[in-house]
Amino acid sequence: MDRIEQRIIEAIRAKREELIAFGEETFRSAETGYEEFNTARRAADWLRALGYTVTEGLAVTGLRAETGRKDGPTLAIIGELDGILCPTHPQANAATGGFSHACGHHAQINAVLGAALAFADPEIAGLLDGRVVFFLVPAEEYVPIERRVRLAAEGKVRRCSGKSELICLGAFDDIDLALTTHAHMVDSSADLLLGNNCSTGTFTKRVRIVGRAAHAAAAPYDGINALSAATLGLSAIGLLREGFREKDCVRVHTNITHGGDVINVVPADVTVEGMVRAANLEALEAVSAKFDRAFAGCADAIGAKAETETWQGYLPGPFIPASQAQRQAAEAVQAAFGPDFTVEEADPSVQNYASTDVGDLAQVMPIVNFSHGGVTGSLHSRDFAVTDPDKALVMPAAMMALTAWQLLQNGAALARETIAGYHTPFTREEYRKYLEQFR
Repeated sequence: MDRIEQRIIEAIRAKREELIAFGEETFRSAETGYEEFNTARRAADWLRALGYTVTEGLAVTGLRAETGRKDGPTLAIIGELDGILCPTHPQANAATGGFSHACGHHAQINAVLGAALAFADPEIAGLLDGRVVFFLVPAEEYVPIERRVRLAAEGKVRRCSGKSELICLGAFDDIDLALTTHAHMVDSSADLLLGNNCSTGTFTKRVRIVGRAAHAAAAPYDGINALSAATLGLSAIGLLREGFREKDCVRVHTNITHGGDVINVVPADVTVEGMVRAANLEALEAVSAKFDRAFAGCADAIGAKAETETWQGYLPGPFIPASQAQRQAAEAVQAAFGPDFTVEEADPSVQNYASTDVGDLAQVMPIVNFSHGGVTGSLHSRDFAVTDPDKALVMPAAMMALTAWQLLQNGAALARETIAGYHTPFTREEYRKYLEQFR
């Protein structure tokens, strides 16, 4: 480590106890997307105490602060504010209806705030050949359609995910490169996994099947059974599965959320919700069309009508290899944590079947990502827990700060190289236009 790298690590280690306490409190007080008011307030207070000017209220609860020079590349160090509904988790927040940070987002928040600690040092900030934005964003976990409809009616948001909403609002228009992190999303025993495995994109479906009511015993022949049409549609989805290519990593999830009104009346109004996923946009759009045809055709076969709405989910995230800046940062972290600290690089052959709105961000800008250990159990499950607070709640902050430092040295050479070498599938305006097709 050189002198500045050592100072970055020392600045974060000096606040180890405060960082761990902040992360643990965040875990206990998880909030839902676009309603992370307490979490955002606590984060803003932390940043202001370090001397930063904080901009708040971005997509309702998002916030950002910055340091460095505006005449170079701008990097955003990103963390996610929201939790996941997991009421069976032992630390679920009863005040918010059972939300928990079984998603690990509390560790991301710590990574952003810990990195801000390091760059609050005027000497370190003054040596940056570019700008660092500390950006905490809302609603990474998909906001349920009903709540998004309510928020839209209130004039608050249009999109079901925070990064998508912020891209549409132009809040990322001055950002050239994003730095992200997560608790491991693929199997890894390493303390630090550099790079990012592919993630699937997703669309959400709501199918209303309309039949005709009739007395279920006296005159079922006068009715049109919408539940039968829904059941046939679900069977069609099952029969379609063999036509999905393995390399496209297709997944289809469904749930009947309304199956009829009373038991002795032929069901005339049935709602099916679904989610389709795929590893690339072409396959995602194809499986979306197959889903629609399956329910339209099966409803028609019964004599019913299927009315399908497609809602934006997340766009697919590409494989992102480890970068030179990360490797150099990881060397410093490994030196600080000792020889038993393990570092690996993401394997491009390993697919992450889950979806994240980091995929949307990757559609319009390059991403530098790492994932970390220090946790046990399954993401989004009641057994998820932090087992090593240093590796989950402190180390990622050092990794974020050191990566930003490496990217913005020597005329920001590594940042410029990363930006120049990345092909964005969409311009930001093209991305915004693409989303216009969705509710």
